[in-house]
Amino acid sequence: MALRPLSPSPRPPRPSRRAVLAGAAAAASVAVAPGAASATRPRAGFPATWPTTFPLPNGFRPEGIAVGAAPYAYVGSLGTGAVYRADLRTGRGEVVHEGAAGSQAVGMKVGRDGLLYVAGGASGSARVLDLRSGEVVATYQLAEGSGHFVNDVHLAGDHAWFTDSRDAVLYGVRRGQRGRADVRRVPLGGDWQQVPDVNNANGIVGAPDGRALIVVSSQPVGRLYRVDPGSGYATEIRLRGAENVLNGDGLVRIGRTLYVVQNRANVVSAFRLDAGARTAVLQRRVTDPRFDVPSTAARFGDRLYLVNARFTTTPTPDTTYDAVAVPLGEG
Repeated sequence: MALRPLSPSPRPPRPSRRAVLAGAAAAASVAVAPGAASATRPRAGFPATWPTTFPLPNGFRPEGIAVGAAPYAYVGSLGTGAVYRADLRTGRGEVVHEGAAGSQAVGMKVGRDGLLYVAGGASGSARVLDLRSGEVVATYQLAEGSGHFVNDVHLAGDHAWFTDSRDAVLYGVRRGQRGRADVRRVPLGGDWQQVPDVNNANGIVGAPDGRALIVVSSQPVGRLYRVDPGSGYATEIRLRGAENVLNGDGLVRIGRTLYVVQNRANVVSAFRLDAGARTAVLQRRVTDPRFDVPSTAARFGDRLYLVNARFTTTPTPDTTYDAVAVPLGEG
């Protein structure tokens, strides 16, 4: 499939003076919880002149963001299921997958296999894209009928795990199968609390010990759970320094530091996990004046990249959107 560039120049231009100044000025506001432990420092990233804000297409309605080993961010559209690729060195980008009317792209992850795994929202499906061509190489129907919202995905070993915000279940799909594949349906139990008519399970990552998954339930309270992917048994993670993670959306874990994007609160909460992910101690809250209901995040180098979903703004074909980067800081 031919790519549709947003810039006519075949060679990415150098960042403009305006972008350089924006990169130097956009430092996040960080509040540190008293007595919080410090996690391992992330590896150094890249020149400070890389932009910390870059535009997305007007009317795009972004939700998910994923970053692989190369300096490219992939952003999905809630409106059409399109996928946009941005060069983190310049902030310029192009649509690599056009999507279609009625399709959605929500949470996404880049695999080492050169594939992009995409949660399909209200369709109850998931798609896998080839990042070189932008073509769909596999589609999985995870849930039949209405009343489902496949929200996010985590890649663990030979499986891709998907959350469903409207049903107490995780879906596991074996990776590497580009045709039909058996979908493993794992009901959530234990401490899990499912509330009708709100978004429950949302972001998902692996636990530090590699034995479990961590899932955030966004509403109505905002809880973190450690989930056994074999049985679906969920244990609520005890929070210290925070009452809840209301409106928790995307999750990013680096070592034992867990970043929780709380969309409508315009904040990213950083927690220190114990080795078994049974407790989470608030280290700090990251805020930034550029946040406009950020939904999900992805790490590259020593920065966290977030998309502004702007859920409180009525979407139109001319509505502007962007992505922003904040420094990870300590941990």
